[in-house]
Amino acid sequence: MKECYLGIDVGSISTKGVIIDKNNNIISSSYIWTEGNPMWAVKKVINNLKKDVVKKNTKISGIGVTGSARKLIGSMIGANVVRNEITAHAIGTLSIFPQVRTIIEIGGQDSKIVILEDGIVMDYAMNTLCAAGTGAFLSSQAKRLGVDIEDFGDTAIRSNNPAKIAARCTVFAESDLVHKAQTGYSKEDIIAGLCNAVVNNYLNNVARGKKIVAPIVFQGGVSKNKGVVKAFENILNEKIHVDKRGHLMGALGIAILSKESNLKEPFSFQITNVKFETKSYECGKCPNHCEVICVYKNGELIDIMGNKCERGLENFYSNK
Repeated sequence: MKECYLGIDVGSISTKGVIIDKNNNIISSSYIWTEGNPMWAVKKVINNLKKDVVKKNTKISGIGVTGSARKLIGSMIGANVVRNEITAHAIGTLSIFPQVRTIIEIGGQDSKIVILEDGIVMDYAMNTLCAAGTGAFLSSQAKRLGVDIEDFGDTAIRSNNPAKIAARCTVFAESDLVHKAQTGYSKEDIIAGLCNAVVNNYLNNVARGKKIVAPIVFQGGVSKNKGVVKAFENILNEKIHVDKRGHLMGALGIAILSKESNLKEPFSFQITNVKFETKSYECGKCPNHCEVICVYKNGELIDIMGNKCERGLENFYSNK
C-alpha cells in the first residue's frame, strides 16, 4: 500500500488541501472558498481529494493542519501535526525553491513576509488588521470597474501610464479610483495603478524594515495577478518567482511536516460522514472570562480550546 500524507491549510477566505507521496510530489489537490464555515470547507476538500486517490490503494500516514482554524480542524480530523502558517509556508516553498531568501505572500484578507537564510526562518511579519492591499481589496475594485478579477492582471500589463492611487486604506483608494476615472484615465491605467498601489502598500506596511533579498518567491492568490507580479518586479528591480502551485504552499508545507510523527489513529476518508459541532461558553472562574470552545464528534466531546488556565476545564466538567 502506497504511503501518502495529507496537508490542510484553513484560511479565512479559502481552504486548501493536498495529498503528497514520500517524495513530496502532489498527487491530489483542492482549493475552495471557506465561506465562513471551516468545518464544512475541510469536509468538502477531503471529499475532493478522495476522488483522486481512493482507487490508488493509498494509506494516509500523516495529517498536518495549518491556517487560522488549525486548532479546531486539527482536533476534528485527528492531525498529528498542527503548525502556524509561517512555518508551513516556509517548508512548502523551500521544497520547490531551495535557495529562496524572501517569501512574499498576499492572500484574500491578509498578507505576510518571511525572510530566510540557509533554509531557516530569520524574520517575518503579518498584516491581518486591514484588507487594503489584499485579494479582497482587488476583487472589490474589480467589481467597481466592471472587470472580471481573472482579467485584472492581463488588463494591467497593457497600461503605459499607470495612475497613482493610494491604497493605504480601502475607503481612500476607492475615492482616488473614482477621481482618476473622472479625470480621464483609461481602465488599463487605473487597474495598473491599483496593482502598483497594492505593492507599495505591502512594502510600506508588511515589509517595512525588512531587508528583501533575492531569490524572491511570490505566492498566495494575488500572485496569480500578472499586474501585481510586474509591479513587484518594477519596484524592487528583481526577478519575482511565481509557481503555479503557489496557492498550495501552506498545505504542501504542513503535509511535509506531518511526516515527523505517526498518527494516533488510522485516517479514513469516511470522516466526511461524521457529524462535528462546536459549542462555546464563557468561563467566569477568573478575570480572564475566556470563551471556551468545545468540539464534539458525533455528540462526543473530543477537545476543548480557548481557556487560558485550567479553571476553564474544571468549570466545564463540573457542569457537564
